[in-house]
Amino acid sequence: MSEIRSAALIVNAKSRKGQKLFRRACKRLEVLPFPVDAHAVEDPDKLEQTIDAALAKKPDLVILGGGDGTVSGLVDRLVGEDVILGVLPLGTANSFARTLGLPLDIDGAIDVLANGVPRRIDLGMIDNDYFANCAAMGLSPQIAETVPHNLKKFMGRIGYLGWAGLQYLKFRPFILTVDDGVDEKRMRVVEVRISNGPYHGGTWLVDEAHVDSGQIVVQAVTGRYRRTLVKNWFASFFGLDARHQDTITFTGKDLKIETRPSLPISIDGEVLAHTPVRARIAAGAIRVMAPRDPDTPHG
Repeated sequence: MSEIRSAALIVNAKSRKGQKLFRRACKRLEVLPFPVDAHAVEDPDKLEQTIDAALAKKPDLVILGGGDGTVSGLVDRLVGEDVILGVLPLGTANSFARTLGLPLDIDGAIDVLANGVPRRIDLGMIDNDYFANCAAMGLSPQIAETVPHNLKKFMGRIGYLGWAGLQYLKFRPFILTVDDGVDEKRMRVVEVRISNGPYHGGTWLVDEAHVDSGQIVVQAVTGRYRRTLVKNWFASFFGLDARHQDTITFTGKDLKIETRPSLPISIDGEVLAHTPVRARIAAGAIRVMAPRDPDTPHG
């Protein structure tokens, strides 16, 4: 594309898989008709300074390689910059890439970088923190906030699932209050999703959420018993109509969210806030490289 003359690639290469995929991506990126300044960042704490250094060279395209947490953690740096975001989906869920209709393999994603079109999209905001896709309150953030640091490293997936099961037994429904400035709604819920896109955890959950709607969407899974959450997850995973049975949806540009008790909020997989918060939309905040003819499934 004539609009792009130079690019920077920043890959979260903390894992062995990330390092391997970085080398593979660099090889594939040689097909692009512009130079790419590539960086593999093994220390996540250095991602922000790496992207700042890359932006100082004024590239037309900044390609972020990683999962939803990597994209969300760095997207703040792109707001207000005259730059296009490119995405290499190297995570587990890749919800943001799915929302954009991107191929989830490296070759397909790089083809979009070469032949796609820039698309202006919204970003969600939790207070003053921008996010790309979805924030959540409920069991998932509770697991993420309490899991012992090295449990998964030493005990693997079995250890993590065991901890998740323990947290499920401790989990209790909570009171949610949503205030749009005109009306205030209060209800007992088992999960809350604050969405800029329909996918959460790689699963299509929030039909009403779109990255260019100019609205933030709050979806509450209502219920007095934790088993309602399992039922909703099951129905959502298999795309069943029953996933709508226990949900209430609120939309707006600025919503005040409170819970009783105060709860952690995971933002694209990382626990970064606690209620109460304001959920807002930053309409048309950034441009992303997207497919010319996105083939995004709807449900």
